[in-house]
Amino acid sequence: MKAIILAAGKGQRLGKVTEQYPKPMVQVSGKPILEHNIILLEKNGVKDIYINLYHFPEVITEYFGSGSNWGVNITYKYEENLLGTSGAVKNFSDSLHENFLVLYGDNFFNPSTDIDSLIKFHNARESDFTMALCMANDISLSGQVKLNKEQKVVKLIEKQQTDGPIAGWVNAGLYIMKPSLNEFIVPGYSDFSYDFIPFLIHSDYNVLGFKIEEKVIAIDTPILLEEANKIEN
Repeated sequence: MKAIILAAGKGQRLGKVTEQYPKPMVQVSGKPILEHNIILLEKNGVKDIYINLYHFPEVITEYFGSGSNWGVNITYKYEENLLGTSGAVKNFSDSLHENFLVLYGDNFFNPSTDIDSLIKFHNARESDFTMALCMANDISLSGQVKLNKEQKVVKLIEKQQTDGPIAGWVNAGLYIMKPSLNEFIVPGYSDFSYDFIPFLIHSDYNVLGFKIEEKVIAIDTPILLEEANKIEN
């Protein structure tokens, strides 16, 4: 299976941390977040990886090169203008002919995250699009996902305002997707949470949620970066 790692974000909320390099290259436990994610994919048997670039692209390409030092093959695409999360995936359409993974390159995934179980669930349920979900202590920081009893996604609420922290299942930034769905992503800028996933839900595609037990941290603020660095690898 192939994977796309989304790595074009600027990470402006991290302030000076990302003034010299892209957000996915922020270090957690001595390695860039992007390196942790590449290692996780390789450990789960994913060898062909596509990475989109925008902010300081040379920092990523010079560090990882072809990916051979990590046992993977990396293909890059630079975006002249930011395409958004789903727009970036459409940009790789010509190389995607089977089910593929999408992973947010600035999310720190626990090294024990079982991607193989996610893939097996997607295949067994004949899903069109499967979202990995993780438990969050504060749903206002992420996209909360509502499921029915068949684990079908019925609603995605992006960064809901709450009176104090409320725990719930949220978008982990890890998907499996059928390549045929790429034709429904609009050209240009498109976002998974605000545009494409709502379209799939409303069009009654089989969009399923798969709950993972491992913690996922979206490195959006210095506080979250500090939290990620406390996790032992």
